[in-house]
Amino acid sequence: MWDAATIVVGSAIFALAFDWLFQPNQIVTGGVTGIGQVLHRLIPALPVGVVIIALNVPLFVLLARRQGFRSCVRSFCAMLTGSVMIDLLDAAVAFRPMENQFLACVYAGVLFGLSIGLQLRAGITTGGSDLAARLLKYRYHHISIGRLCLMIDLVIIASYAVVFRSVDGALSGIVAMYVSSLTMDTVVYGSTRARMAVIISDKNDTLVRTLLAAHFGVTRMDGEGAYQGHRKDVLLTTFRPNQITALKQTVLAIDPGAFLIVCDAHEVIGEGFASYSEDEL
Repeated sequence: MWDAATIVVGSAIFALAFDWLFQPNQIVTGGVTGIGQVLHRLIPALPVGVVIIALNVPLFVLLARRQGFRSCVRSFCAMLTGSVMIDLLDAAVAFRPMENQFLACVYAGVLFGLSIGLQLRAGITTGGSDLAARLLKYRYHHISIGRLCLMIDLVIIASYAVVFRSVDGALSGIVAMYVSSLTMDTVVYGSTRARMAVIISDKNDTLVRTLLAAHFGVTRMDGEGAYQGHRKDVLLTTFRPNQITALKQTVLAIDPGAFLIVCDAHEVIGEGFASYSEDEL
């Protein structure tokens, strides 16, 4: 039931973004959907959804070989649902272009990235660039799924600009796809983001006891001040973003002269945070 709801909601957002913002405002999207836009413009009688289904079949064959047929069933249903919704919504509602092209680009990217990100988090892909990116992710582990989608989409958008000599449509598409990649990464990786703090203090024993009592995990590391050569422990802790105020109040209340460095940790794997599997994004 949860998978079915994710597929329906994600596909509905996907179709709305395309028919309401991308198509009437002539904003080029990437992936198979972008190819569908090109073919629909060349042959208006050819529905975009039909093109998406036809071009996605070879990609799903490759994914089935990599992950197995059973794991592809939900993704194929999502792709099919999204493609049908695009054609049905286009036939039911005639959307008009927005007066503000920049807002159209931004919201197109947000909705597009939200729809794909929701389904990717559930292990579902809608086909096209996100499916190709998922396949490439097995080879290029160090690149996020959003960035891989962006690179694929840029190639297709550039091809659109060359074929139709439409720089405005291509530039609008680049803005939308960039916003989409940011939204997608936020949805897919947002729950694993954390903060990391390095604490240098002369009252480490008291800090460790207090932080552990407040359920902060703490690691003590050997350190040495380069200027005076004094050795002291350096404390390292990783925590959720909403715990930053509590951490600063605790540390500075115990030692107002403490040196506190706080930075973003893109992903934390371990007890209390996230786990890792070979097939994850």
